[in-house]
Amino acid sequence: MHPKSSCLSRLHPKDILFRRDIGKRMNDITQRFHDIDEERSMFQFSTGVTDKQAEDDDEWRQTSSVITEPIIYGRDQDREQIVESLLRHASNSQDLSIYTIVGMGGLGKTTLAKQVFNDDRVSKHFDLKIWVCVSNDFNTKIILQSIIECVTGQNPNLNTLEAMQKKVQEVLQSKRYLLVLDDVWNEDQRKWKELKGVLQCAMGTILVTTRLEQVASIMEVCPVHRLIELSDDDSWSLFKHHAFGHDREESEELVAIGKYIVRKCVGSPLAIKTLGSLLRGESEVQQWQNIKEHASMMDATCSSRVVTKIVPIAHCNTPFNSFHFLWSSFHTSSRTSKYLLLCNTS
Repeated sequence: MHPKSSCLSRLHPKDILFRRDIGKRMNDITQRFHDIDEERSMFQFSTGVTDKQAEDDDEWRQTSSVITEPIIYGRDQDREQIVESLLRHASNSQDLSIYTIVGMGGLGKTTLAKQVFNDDRVSKHFDLKIWVCVSNDFNTKIILQSIIECVTGQNPNLNTLEAMQKKVQEVLQSKRYLLVLDDVWNEDQRKWKELKGVLQCAMGTILVTTRLEQVASIMEVCPVHRLIELSDDDSWSLFKHHAFGHDREESEELVAIGKYIVRKCVGSPLAIKTLGSLLRGESEVQQWQNIKEHASMMDATCSSRVVTKIVPIAHCNTPFNSFHFLWSSFHTSSRTSKYLLLCNTS
């Protein structure tokens, strides 16, 4: 019987006791974080994140409208449905229209929004196209400032909310515009109504991406486009693109392992791309087996659980910067996340 591969596969197989000790220490660390979190809540301590750390974290989460992946798998039908809905309503209504793409982390909501944003039909229809990455801080002033900068190409240098509101209404007045609000987490309806009131000054269409059904609910969105997992065929095509490329010959053995890995990813594009990229250019069967061993421990019934399992697998095989980017994509605040971050900064 071959020993199981793990993040500690570089150790000699006989060091079982050492591995058990590491596992116990990890469990102790997890429990300690649990205790610290409870104490922090009890005494109302701050989380201790510095402004610089928060700023760096926000930079990792930023998105843009630029399409960085020339080939997108399995989202043509989604794109067509959204583009047709946007154009149909924008042509028949003078009111502000709002659409939301809702789906779990890692399904490709931002990628789909980019496809819609850069579609030629959309570009021809709207006078202005604006992209704002909102993330977890729904700050009305920052959003308004981003809109002004996108339209005018200049920093507005406005200090008050009222001045920004008037400037936004000025630059949008009489324009048919598309505004993408990417990665929205805000569930406070008051904040949304404050922003919505400003944006109703023109013939606007807003496209929102979010993981939360509640976000769509407070925005009174109709319709909601719920993004689902990739099909088996699209999942395999995506994996092949990242793992094999176009020129590499696919051996039967690696294909069999690859298809097993893809099944465990349950149609999550982020999970598939991550594991496929780890194996890019790798011809050693043992390395593929290592990833397969890790993938076998993933819950192949829910793509959201699969995404969280990808974090430690990716860290075993990627540089820190790539892992940091991957981690920021998951955007979670659970105690488990604290544990994983600690384990992956050494």
